[in-house]
Amino acid sequence: MKYNNTIQSIAIGSFDGIHIAHQKLIEQVEALVIIERNSGYLTPGYKRANFTQKVCCFYHFDVIKELTPKAFVQNLKIDFPQLETIVVGYDFAFGKDKAGTAETLGEVFNGKVKIVGEVSIDGVSVHSRTIRSYLKEGNIVMTNRLLGRSYAIDGVVISGQGLGKKELVPTLNLKVESYQLPLEGVYATRTYIKGEWLDSVSFLGHRVTTDGSFAVESYMLDKELGVVQGSVALQFVAFIRVNQKFESLNALKQQIAIDIRKAKECLC
Repeated sequence: MKYNNTIQSIAIGSFDGIHIAHQKLIEQVEALVIIERNSGYLTPGYKRANFTQKVCCFYHFDVIKELTPKAFVQNLKIDFPQLETIVVGYDFAFGKDKAGTAETLGEVFNGKVKIVGEVSIDGVSVHSRTIRSYLKEGNIVMTNRLLGRSYAIDGVVISGQGLGKKELVPTLNLKVESYQLPLEGVYATRTYIKGEWLDSVSFLGHRVTTDGSFAVESYMLDKELGVVQGSVALQFVAFIRVNQKFESLNALKQQIAIDIRKAKECLC
């Protein structure tokens, strides 16, 4: 299937996160060939197309993983008949058993190959796996620096325990799928609702003080919400504290008041 009969330059990679190193490749081409794997994503599936104006073409890993490097390039030439330039990162590998590398790509492609070198910040090499590691540690500052923007997820509003509105603070409860989630805890966030980004404080993790279930909850700061349905997005701005168990709902409520104050300080 030909994606486009006029595209002459492409960049190839997983582009998970569309982080600042990815942007170095993207800025040089007309289209992206995105290798889709269905797991562990900073930006799942088609949502990667939301972070670039370039044409995005998806190859599923399970379909191409058995291709030799030569067969993989032959497929590219069929899909992009006018292809002249391929741009890849220095650590690019392709073909069955990763037999092809960035350096050997030129041996099986008769056009121009550009290799983008390592991109780093303060000595930290920018990779999707590095960003995922920082997320797991709750290090939102480094996560956002390597991404070049605030890390964001989205989910669908669902019913919660009902405790928030009655005993604590009213929150939106979200069902989130496919994303790599940060360390369990409380974060200063911004929540996108009804076309507007609102300052918020969010919790994600197991409700160890109450029913033990996993939840992603967001409380809007100084904003009354009506009924909210459908999809909601969260941007993570700062880490406030790890998830912890409290001896009573009253103790939890007192901590939530502290969390709210800290979130306001981070978001001001």
